[in-house]
Amino acid sequence: MPSFDIVSEFDSHEATNAVDQANREVTTRFDFKGSGANYALKDGLVTMSANSEFQLQQMLDILNMKLTKRGIDISCLDVAEPKITGRTAQQIVTLKQGIESDLARNIVKLVKDKKLKVQAAIQGDKVRVTGKKLDDLQEVIAMLKQEELDMPLQFNNFRD
Repeated sequence: MPSFDIVSEFDSHEATNAVDQANREVTTRFDFKGSGANYALKDGLVTMSANSEFQLQQMLDILNMKLTKRGIDISCLDVAEPKITGRTAQQIVTLKQGIESDLARNIVKLVKDKKLKVQAAIQGDKVRVTGKKLDDLQEVIAMLKQEELDMPLQFNNFRD
């Protein structure tokens, strides 16, 4: 029976490269000279450190640009409020991976509302869609690509 998985993931190696490129750009830019501004990536959390909130905003723009160039959808970013203490400001950006249970239930509901002959089941942090016809599965993919969801979705593990 044909099936595919709906997932939300990114290439962590590309994320590491994007953060390294952003660090390189911040150290060479004139407006950041001597400020000690930097990025640190650990376990899907990017910590940005700078002297002011304005610099943090500029650093976020640089990070978004570098991630986009590396093929990572920036809608998977969760940007926290900046923490300003004395002379330093920090901001944490979380790179979200996996489909949360609320979004998974919403995806299953969307698939069932389409009234195709397919079944959608939540399996951990992904949703598996199975059906008898490949055309029905491709219709589900097309429908989900048109929906406005708050996470980027990928469709993999397509089996015949």
